[in-house]
Amino acid sequence: MNRTDRLYALVEELRAVSPRPRSARWLAARFEVSSRTIERDLGALQEAGVPIWAEPGRTGGYTLDRARTLPPVNLTPAEAVAMAVALHRLAGTPFAGPGGTALRKLVAVLPAAEAAEAHRLAGRVHLVGDGPATPVPAIVADAVSARRVLRIGYADRDGAGSVRDVEPVGYLGNHRHWYLVAWCRLRGELRCFRTDRIRMVRALSEVVSREWRPSDLDIPHERVRSVSLV
Repeated sequence: MNRTDRLYALVEELRAVSPRPRSARWLAARFEVSSRTIERDLGALQEAGVPIWAEPGRTGGYTLDRARTLPPVNLTPAEAVAMAVALHRLAGTPFAGPGGTALRKLVAVLPAAEAAEAHRLAGRVHLVGDGPATPVPAIVADAVSARRVLRIGYADRDGAGSVRDVEPVGYLGNHRHWYLVAWCRLRGELRCFRTDRIRMVRALSEVVSREWRPSDLDIPHERVRSVSLV
């Protein structure tokens, strides 16, 4: 059994017995490899975002949170590669990291044959250049998700800097830049801050209560599309 097949089989083995744990020694005997190999495999799955936990003690081992995992997914190899190509466009956005984790979770639960074919197909796809160049600092992305006020050091288009407290409410993004949409306490208005001009950022303890709509900004409504999950 190759490693791709074994990773898939490990997830399914732990899912089948969840919430009971399996020890590394038991799994090593089951898959005819060393305990060290099993621990490396489990570590790789954990890094990919699969919710596997180590339970200490004589009767402990590794267990999988079934409620937070997917059963085998009916995803074709071409669909998996399409997601990987789409992730290329996420480079520099607030969702590049979560997108990569989501893809690894899906590939981890693909049936072994489809996963192997997806890897073969991906090896035949090559991209030139990077995605959007504008970086979004992780602390900014976290603050928008957690609804925390930020103190930012910001440089305007002429390079003049200022420090201000802002209440993040969302993002605007295009193929070149991402903008943090936030209520600026210094100006007393809703503003867009280009994320590559944010020189310093610190999350504060205050919670943001404001919401926003694209119509709150002076942008023609036909140019703005909301993200949909359907």
